Amino acid sequence: MRTAAVIGTGLIGTSAALALTRRGISVYLEDADQDAARTAASLGAGTTELPDGPVDLAIIAVPPALVGKVLADCQRRGLARTYTDVASVKAGPRGEIAALGLDTVRYIGSHPMAGRERSGPLAATADLFEGRPWVLTPTADTDTETLNAALELVALCGAMPIVMDAADHDRAVALVSHAPQLLSSLVAARLEHAEETAVRLSGQGVRDVTRIAASNPAMWIDILSANAGVVADVLDDLATDLAETVTALRALQGADEDGRRAGAAGIEAVMRRGNTGQARIPGKHGAPPTRYETVTVVLGDQPGELGRLFGEVGALGVNIEDVTIEHSTGQQVGHVQLAVAPTVVRTLAAGLRDRGWGVRD
Repeated sequence: MRTAAVIGTGLIGTSAALALTRRGISVYLEDADQDAARTAASLGAGTTELPDGPVDLAIIAVPPALVGKVLADCQRRGLARTYTDVASVKAGPRGEIAALGLDTVRYIGSHPMAGRERSGPLAATADLFEGRPWVLTPTADTDTETLNAALELVALCGAMPIVMDAADHDRAVALVSHAPQLLSSLVAARLEHAEETAVRLSGQGVRDVTRIAASNPAMWIDILSANAGVVADVLDDLATDLAETVTALRALQGADEDGRRAGAAGIEAVMRRGNTGQARIPGKHGAPPTRYETVTVVLGDQPGELGRLFGEVGALGVNIEDVTIEHSTGQQVGHVQLAVAPTVVRTLAAGLRDRGWGVRD
């Protein structure tokens, strides 16, 4: 691949363009919002000039409802030799493309499983897709050249290709992305009118659950509109589980001993199911989940402290598998939770204490 066009310079489109230009690909940018295209160009994502002839690949980075219309325009203009879209829903756009009678030999649907709470070109990064799954949804019509172009795009962006049927993809993202987004928003919405004293007690647990509630509502309406029925099915099942959990909680505070035991069993069952489900989430680099233990270090809120901590952990020969920072309310300190292999917990804790760090038991 030597040339590419990106139509839609939001977070995903601009990030793909940045990744490609970093690899020496000439990228041509288009957007209905000229300011967005110019902003992406100013970041080094490509040029807003028109290409001299067909590019090798056109990447359509627009909301799902617009994919068919934009692809039709691109094919009419002969913009590229091959085409893909990066919308987060696949079955709906595919159906519209078929209904419009567009060329499906040189088109393949795709979806990079990456994103941020922020949107727009200014939120884009060249490494957004590094190590992330990138779903490809070829059909019987898709020719080898088109599939290879999409695979090259995934490789240039540092992602991992996964081939799926479009409908299977939509059911999967409803479960692991779209429904969780709504659940995060629902939990965060409970805080809207909560007492200030209650909100000030917020710890890392509620921060983790509500992190993605900061996402752009307009963007999510576009996504959910294209996958509404499947997401509703997931939420229907969750509603059943929630109703059973509410019943169990009511029983826990009842006067009947048998009822309380049944309530406790119900809560334990749903939490154990949660344990099992959470354990199925892939670990680092897509490997099987690995159990880590946490060493919590008290960190002052001064410049360079986190870097100094990481340096001393490295000097102790310990690899940090994950890190979480929880800031204390009303104090200029934070708690850094270092996830490490269980075999090095004692060595790390003792070594940090010897170096003057406060390690919480």
